[in-house]
Amino acid sequence: MTDAFPPPRACPYAPPPRLAELQRDAPISRVRIWDGSTPWLLTRYADVRAVLADRRFSVDPTRPGYPARGPASRGRRTGRGSFISMDGPEHARLRRMLIAEFTVRRVEALRPAIERTAAELLDDLAAGPRPADLVAGYALPLPSIVISDLLGVPYEDHAFFEDRARAMLDDSAGGGANRAATAELARYLGTLLQRRSAHPTDDLLGRLSAEQVATGALSRSDAVATAILLLVAGHETTANQIALSTAFLLDNPEHAEVFRGDAPATAVDELLRLLTITHFGRRRVATADVALGGVTIRAGEGVIAAADIANRDPGEFADPGAVDFGRSPNHHLAFGHGEHLCLGHHLARLELRVALTALLRRLPRLRLAVPTGDLPFRHAHPIYGIDRLPVTWD
Repeated sequence: MTDAFPPPRACPYAPPPRLAELQRDAPISRVRIWDGSTPWLLTRYADVRAVLADRRFSVDPTRPGYPARGPASRGRRTGRGSFISMDGPEHARLRRMLIAEFTVRRVEALRPAIERTAAELLDDLAAGPRPADLVAGYALPLPSIVISDLLGVPYEDHAFFEDRARAMLDDSAGGGANRAATAELARYLGTLLQRRSAHPTDDLLGRLSAEQVATGALSRSDAVATAILLLVAGHETTANQIALSTAFLLDNPEHAEVFRGDAPATAVDELLRLLTITHFGRRRVATADVALGGVTIRAGEGVIAAADIANRDPGEFADPGAVDFGRSPNHHLAFGHGEHLCLGHHLARLELRVALTALLRRLPRLRLAVPTGDLPFRHAHPIYGIDRLPVTWD
């Protein structure tokens, strides 16, 4: 019988046990998704990595056979989206316009501002009531402020864009709600870009407007789609990674001690490997017949590359379920791989490291205020995480 995907979790901090069984016994197998279709599920690290680097597997969700996450995401992907849903030269052309904004050097220059923002948020948190919701008070506002400053989006509008971002990504909502949220965010960012045309600014929206739109290198619709991608991905994913990592560390206090000291950079990558939040897999559709791992994937067949369980493949990682903050090398797939590697991975790593270090040093007696089983983990959301994280401290 074909497995339904995704299967249920047994532990909130680990992929579903059924994925580990498939990785061991049937690493390339058919699964059944919401619409009754049966795409291929890849669970082995080598296969996932190979597909993510193979241009014969398309990211274009409008292609027949693409395994959409749900009816809302299928309905939303009817036209030209951002460059992450494009293939080949057009994807590369649009991505190149942004690469300079997210280099190691440019991101490292943001460290003082990120550290200052973390300290200010923690001041407010420490002065407020207990228990406190760490998502609302820290994990969400930190990356929201950072990406707002980087883009040039007024942070006072954060409730608006955070709400629209949640609706855009919520496949349990109707397609109309998803489309409405996308349209509202497009109008909002389109207005900001238009203002930059008349009054140039030294922020990412300003540079997009002056260097790309004004010169004809980027259409206004592509500029808006790019701005939506950066704004939504720039806070939603990082906020959930911070919240999930914090809950994991508070449930495992011996590991939290590492971040109260001088945590190595490898510690963040180990958390990213263990707590991979893209738990619905990276979706592709084959554009040609491809032989992979003894199976032939035919043109037009969908593929789900399960990075979360691939990041626990014993064929790639020694003792993959163990926490090893000194693990090196650690070529995990939390940010994807190949030409669609997450553009902001350097920024996400820095934000996560600053957020956890500042939090656990400032509040060394921080602890969960409710049992782990009562936490609202995002099992049905394409970006795994926690909606609320009640904490307290002495």
